[in-house]
Amino acid sequence: MATAQTTALTVERREVAGSRAARRLRRSGSVPGILYGGGEEPVAFQVDARLLRQTLAHAGAVIELSVDGAGATPVVVKELTRHPVNGETVHIDLLRVRLDQAIHATVVLELVGADDAPGVKEGGVLEQVTRELNIEALPGDIPDAIHHDVSGVQIGDTITLEALTPPHGVTLMDDPETVVATVTPPKLQLEAEEEIEEETERVAEGEVAEEGEEGAAEQPAAGETEGGAEGE
Repeated sequence: MATAQTTALTVERREVAGSRAARRLRRSGSVPGILYGGGEEPVAFQVDARLLRQTLAHAGAVIELSVDGAGATPVVVKELTRHPVNGETVHIDLLRVRLDQAIHATVVLELVGADDAPGVKEGGVLEQVTRELNIEALPGDIPDAIHHDVSGVQIGDTITLEALTPPHGVTLMDDPETVVATVTPPKLQLEAEEEIEEETERVAEGEVAEEGEEGAAEQPAAGETEGGAEGE
């Protein structure tokens, strides 16, 4: 049964596998998927695309999955494959989990308060280097995202993973020295852009010079015609 921390989703078992069958499913408005893990056999399934979209939009980390109306099983989204153009989900992998056993997961890192940061107000450029974090937590404790306040950063600051405070029950698995974000002085940013422009101009000038040399080489020497030396 779904709780305040979980969302229910009912899917249908998919008997026919293969890329051709998957394409037919998508054309009919369904999304193919696979359920695995938990020491049980994998189950191929299909789910209405609209229902899946609504479920993922409102679900927490744990989904109570029912296949063909059978008893619900707690699962987490292991992988989503999206269409490269429209961003719609074209395949989903679900992993069976036990709510009393910690698992590894990937969550989004969101930086907040950038507009209030002194370094940004002074013209510095805040660059987020790390956008996803590897964590370990009980399935019910996995957050949608981890937020970090950067409202106090100054120009020249470098934020590493050890500065982050994860939610209760969540362990960060990456190297504490991993760079999360930097605040670059505006002068350095401008110099980098100017170097790129200068390099582009040098390359363009080199190409023009090469074309001029090739054109001169193709012209016949003075006093010669295409048929050979004059008078032959």
